Amino acid sequence: MEQLKKVLITGGNKGIGLAVVKRFIELDYDVVVVARDFSNFEFKDNKKVRCIEYDLSNMTGLKDLAKEVGEIDTLINNAGYMQPKYSYDNYPLEAKEHIMNVDLYAPVELMTLFCEDMKKRNYGRIVNTASIAGQIGHPDIWYGIAKAGLMNATKIFAKLLGGHNIVVNCIAPSPVETDMQKDNSEERKAEFKKAVPCGRFAEPQEAAEVIVWLATACPEYVNGTTVDFNNGSYVR
Repeated sequence: MEQLKKVLITGGNKGIGLAVVKRFIELDYDVVVVARDFSNFEFKDNKKVRCIEYDLSNMTGLKDLAKEVGEIDTLINNAGYMQPKYSYDNYPLEAKEHIMNVDLYAPVELMTLFCEDMKKRNYGRIVNTASIAGQIGHPDIWYGIAKAGLMNATKIFAKLLGGHNIVVNCIAPSPVETDMQKDNSEERKAEFKKAVPCGRFAEPQEAAEVIVWLATACPEYVNGTTVDFNNGSYVR
């Protein structure tokens, strides 16, 4: 079957997700963006972009969301956040459940839902945005746990779906210059930059280039892989 060239990007209203949206528009994709707020979204009136307001912590509504989105052949599970204000021994249950829903359970459920049509078409590309936090440990313990789980889910789904010409990969960025950095202290940001050879955080468009490559041009044999995106600050 002919490729649809239709992509769903979660959290595409800002940061890395916004940079990914820009690249897919340039590639002439039909773009569906799911986010909680589009008030400052620069592409909300673009004819190639459809905006759906949805809170991904709402797991029970994901099946209805998938029906509203319709068939896609590319899924970018980008939405996520961290809660560094909570310590490992003082992390409210509601906060744990919320971050796990958004950062892990919803991406896994979306892969499960959208892969069915991908299998029928014998084509699909899925990219998950994880984090270096899932590799090295992170003061926000549940953020790190969620991102480590997402990297493992990437491997699992690559095995499950690879026979259907569906390629599933993941990117693990170190800190990127996005709104998420407002939750980090200046001291912690300075310590991060000391560990980065180029002495700076990544720009969102740099991460977007990797994500879009994984979603469009990477060889089929690049499957189940987590791409380290940290300028050599964490070498494996």
